[in-house]
Amino acid sequence: MTGNSDTRVVVGMSGGVDSSTAAALLLEQGHQVIGITLKLWPQDCLSRAEDKCCGPQAVSDARSVCQRLGIPFYLVDEANAFQQEVIAYFAAEYRAGRTPNPCVMCNEKLKFGTLLTQARKLGGTHVATGHYARVERGPDSGRWLLKRGRDPRRDQSYFLFSLRQEQLAHILFPLGELLKTETREHARGHRLKTADKEESMEICFVPDNDYGGFLRKAGLVAPHAGEIVDLDGRVLGRHEGIEFFTIGQRRGLRIAAPAPLYVLDLDPARNRVLVGPASELQRRGFSVARCNWISCEEPAGPVEALVKIRYNHPGTPGMITPLPGGRARVELKEPQRAITPGQASVFYQGDTVLGGGWIERFEHPQP
Repeated sequence: MTGNSDTRVVVGMSGGVDSSTAAALLLEQGHQVIGITLKLWPQDCLSRAEDKCCGPQAVSDARSVCQRLGIPFYLVDEANAFQQEVIAYFAAEYRAGRTPNPCVMCNEKLKFGTLLTQARKLGGTHVATGHYARVERGPDSGRWLLKRGRDPRRDQSYFLFSLRQEQLAHILFPLGELLKTETREHARGHRLKTADKEESMEICFVPDNDYGGFLRKAGLVAPHAGEIVDLDGRVLGRHEGIEFFTIGQRRGLRIAAPAPLYVLDLDPARNRVLVGPASELQRRGFSVARCNWISCEEPAGPVEALVKIRYNHPGTPGMITPLPGGRARVELKEPQRAITPGQASVFYQGDTVLGGGWIERFEHPQP
């Protein structure tokens, strides 16, 4: 989108170098730019980290960048929405024996939901963030396409797969064509205080990446003893709740065994953790629910694509067959390890995101 003085863009400011640079680039392109930080935590929340997204230091840095750029800055309190849309979902998924992906949910519900609503209140036509991804209009279909960012090490399109056409039509990703090193160079050129700021790859609201500790301290999960069993149903040990385990986990089982054991399945109905050898973690097929198709309407039949089963997964060839009720069956060319219910599976054709869905729980034989 070509910038002009009549085009008003609201930038989601996280206090990091990426969103800071996104705002600076949009100014260079001639847009009217407004910065907004969504305050996602209550002031007295003990779990909030000072230097993470939307913590006090992040808010201060975002405000400082906006002052440097000479653009308005707003702090919008969305703590209640974050609690309902992200934290409640996060805990519910663990209680159901699934491993959540809160970043996808936050993008869908808040960063490109609430933020877009706030932008319209301010007369904005588009929202922008510092994500490394691209949005383009399909020349033949006219649909809005979501594509990988040019920097393969920073591409964040996986976390954006659930965005709908009506959202993509009003989103800008100024960093989509840049490498991370180029982003920092732009930030230094604008003398932004965030230019050399370190970034965290952890979930913003989980201190020290301790998911179990967060669930306990926040009162979202109370310990409830259950059994750890093998494939033959033999009880090998005890645990304090399935919420503290995920598929493929090896550490923390506290079981003496002649060979390494891994979590194969979680049974919420019986509060059981099923363990076994690493070979049992390999799967070729699985199903996904709540599919979102981006580059096309729901396909009429099977389609080939590169399938990612988690963010840091390189992707593997597979066949996706749509099923009734917004579901799909995925058959991979080669088995993959630790396909985890609750995680997103995203389908790519080249650089374009075809769509994706949420991995369903397997029907694992019960011992």
